[in-house]
Amino acid sequence: MKRREFIKGSLIAGAGMALARDGFAGQLIQASANKPNIIIILCDDLGYGDIGCFGDTVIRTPNIDRLAETGVKLTNFYASAPVCSPSRAGLLTGRYPKRTGVTQVLFPTRGLGAIVNARLALSGSALALPKDELTVADLLKTAGYATCCIGKWHLGDIPGSLPNDRGFEHYLGLLYSNDMTPLPLWRNREIIEKSPCNQDLLTQKYTEEALWFIKQNQNKPFFLYLAHTFPHEPLHASPEFRGKSKAGIYGDCVEEIDWSTGKIVALLSELGLLKNTLIIFTSDNGPWWTGNPGYHRGRKNETFDGGMAVPFIASWEGKIPAGQTSDQIAMNIDLFTTSLALAGVDLPRDRIIDGKNLMPLLTGKESQTPHNYLYFYQGKELQAVRSGRWKYQLRHFVQYPPLGLNQGPWLFDLQNDPNESYNVKELYPEVVAEFEKVIADWQKNFSRGLKI
Repeated sequence: MKRREFIKGSLIAGAGMALARDGFAGQLIQASANKPNIIIILCDDLGYGDIGCFGDTVIRTPNIDRLAETGVKLTNFYASAPVCSPSRAGLLTGRYPKRTGVTQVLFPTRGLGAIVNARLALSGSALALPKDELTVADLLKTAGYATCCIGKWHLGDIPGSLPNDRGFEHYLGLLYSNDMTPLPLWRNREIIEKSPCNQDLLTQKYTEEALWFIKQNQNKPFFLYLAHTFPHEPLHASPEFRGKSKAGIYGDCVEEIDWSTGKIVALLSELGLLKNTLIIFTSDNGPWWTGNPGYHRGRKNETFDGGMAVPFIASWEGKIPAGQTSDQIAMNIDLFTTSLALAGVDLPRDRIIDGKNLMPLLTGKESQTPHNYLYFYQGKELQAVRSGRWKYQLRHFVQYPPLGLNQGPWLFDLQNDPNESYNVKELYPEVVAEFEKVIADWQKNFSRGLKI
């Protein structure tokens, strides 16, 4: 406990100096008290089946499970990409990642990552979230929200692309995945721990920063985007959690994230904020080498559901009925539109916004999804479309030594075959014809969606 108390004290002292320097407190616009706080807890590579309320029986997640007990689970919720950077671009902008130009995993602009980025640039992929993209934090600030990003950013490190440039008034975390170098720990625009930072203590540091931010802004509306580094590999856990899970170090990471979630909920309860705070818990994509995709086929980097379907929980005391489950389809692009609707902020009219407002579905006022179709991209390529019980997989790259084979198209009936094991396109030609028409129209009309 002494280690944790020391971390807490040093982080809060440092944050106070940074805020005084940046004038964060003085820049906030006063907003009406009825605007709800919004907290998005995003894990990195957490599998659909890695928490108890989504079927895991090995890893202990009582605090996350309690969120589900007090709120709603969506069992057909998807990331907007099967890898990190595009998925985060979709979440923060409400747009399919291809519209934003962020279609591949980004790398540091220094060291070996510069070589990878040069290849990305040649392919036409953005090296950071473009400056003309609007984030949910940009727009919530206009409604008087205090905005904070903690954890993994992974949307670029070139000038103008840091979290503080993209609507977040305060930041603590890593700019990239924890398997990349260099890997220093940042607070706002300064490095506070040189590369390589101590990853064992990251979840604790993130949690203490989140608690500090909530306390500092308890009397005004706030938006907290807590993007955990784990359970992305390499796996780390603090001494208090290492070796405690029956699922090895992966389980240690997840159980520490569960502890973190419990600390945040406990503070909200202590401050009397639970009735005015929407808490969302989800993941950026499916699991990588380790982790449980549930009953889904595939893993991270695949547009089978194992790479795209992620756990989703939303809890809001008094607003979202407790203990509910919905099998309606939704995607992380919806968090942008949902957050703006809650804050009373109009959607931008100069661009296409793909996300929908989920609040009617989350509160039970509507029983059907606002989406007719969801589109699954691997990089710039549209590979699958989901509608209701059906998923049409246009193609998938299958390893077959010494070559790889492109397979598809396949039609999956996810109601009867959630594992995407059986191609039923010959049984339902009318469904295939409808998908092919929808896809042709989508591809013909798709654009980046910015009005110049």
